[in-house]
Amino acid sequence: METDARYTSFVAVGDSFTEGMSDLLPDGTYRGWADLLAARLAARTPGFRYANLAVRGKLIAQIVAEQVDLATAMRPDVISLVGGLNDTLRPGCDLGRIRASLEEAVERLAPACRTLVLMRSPGRRGPVMERFRPRMEGLFSYVDELAARHGALVVDLYGAEVLGDQRLWDVDRLHLTAEGHRRVAEAVWQALGLPAEEDWRAPLPSHVPPGWMARRIGDARFAREHLGPWIGRRLTGRSSGDGRPAKRPELLPYGEPADRAVPDPGHL
Repeated sequence: METDARYTSFVAVGDSFTEGMSDLLPDGTYRGWADLLAARLAARTPGFRYANLAVRGKLIAQIVAEQVDLATAMRPDVISLVGGLNDTLRPGCDLGRIRASLEEAVERLAPACRTLVLMRSPGRRGPVMERFRPRMEGLFSYVDELAARHGALVVDLYGAEVLGDQRLWDVDRLHLTAEGHRRVAEAVWQALGLPAEEDWRAPLPSHVPPGWMARRIGDARFAREHLGPWIGRRLTGRSSGDGRPAKRPELLPYGEPADRAVPDPGHL
């Protein structure tokens, strides 16, 4: 697929990672790496158009059913697809079904754009994630296979040690901070063949990690504010994305205010 070219349009497809959680703005909306990338591409190209179809909580089959046809109809220069990670965190994860849905998405999206961008999503370091790591790595291996088959780009965030640093993750332990999203935007920018502005893999400055008591307080807050509600939604078959529209559902010139995200700091 083409890189190092003048891109005139970009459509982002996916879940909360692409919606922009937890890069929270003062007005209660989320920004995120896709918005940051769109802003930079728009600065290079007058009339640049952008759509973000991502919705938090979506599983890969839902992304295929609800977003893929819309993205293909827009026929942009660039489409990004990041999905499947929510599936790997669910009990009874069926990797075969995840792969089948991901393959369907790629087969439909690749012919509809000049450049399809896939990702190996970042993984936070810690004992909880170790439980899911084999599933995640199985998913990422298939992403690599699909990219090779369809000529897509793969941005390897999982292999970037700095993105495992806990300081780049929000208190919900599922979403990147503003700094994390900024680094992802730079990673995709470079993958598109555009001139690097910084080393997005550069480690954070050294620091003294929080003590035992501070960690326990953080664990209690996480359980109360995020883990408990997340488990509750799983038990009742609900999702944080139920009934939520895409943040920018139409391919419009970047900067038009009509498709701003609904103010809501809720988490996955």
